[in-house]
This record gives sequence, structure tokens and C-alpha cells, in this order.
Amino acid sequence: MGKKEVIPPLEFSSIVLPFYTKALEALGEIGENREVDLELACRLIDLLDLLAEKTKGNLSEKEEEFLNGISAQLKILYFKRSKGDEE
Repeated sequence: MGKKEVIPPLEFSSIVLPFYTKALEALGEIGENREVDLELACRLIDLLDLLAEKTKGNLSEKEEEFLNGISAQLKILYFKRSKGDEE
């Protein structure tokens, strides 16, 4: 018989991580292509900000810290890429 695929539990991070991963790709941080797409990165960051706004008061402290942390990290990377910094 084939291997049974393990599905991770449904958590708040399951919603956030795909946006985060795609934004990292758009910023050229991960992936095979490494091409920077600032417009897509900005859109994904805006979506995470919208999610934070719409869920305000409904997240646990840990979830809120997680969302704010990745949003801040992406904004710093976006700023560096938009200014032409490669680090």
C-alpha cells in the first residue's frame, strides 16, 4: 500500500503561511527563480495587513505576534528591495 499523507492541523498559521511564502518568493528570498516582483509583494503584504485589521481582537496573543512579526519582516525586505539593496 502507498504511504498515507499527513495533513497538518488547521491553525491560524495555515491561513497566513501561504501569503508569507508567496511574498518571500516575490521578494526574491526563496524559490528557484529569485526574480523580484515588488507589485505582487506589496499586494500580499497589504492582504496580510487587511487580515490583521479584520481579525483584530479575535486572535490569541501568540497568533497576533506571529502575524505582526511576519508582516514586519516582509515590510523590511520590501523596503530593502525597493531601494535596490540586495542583502
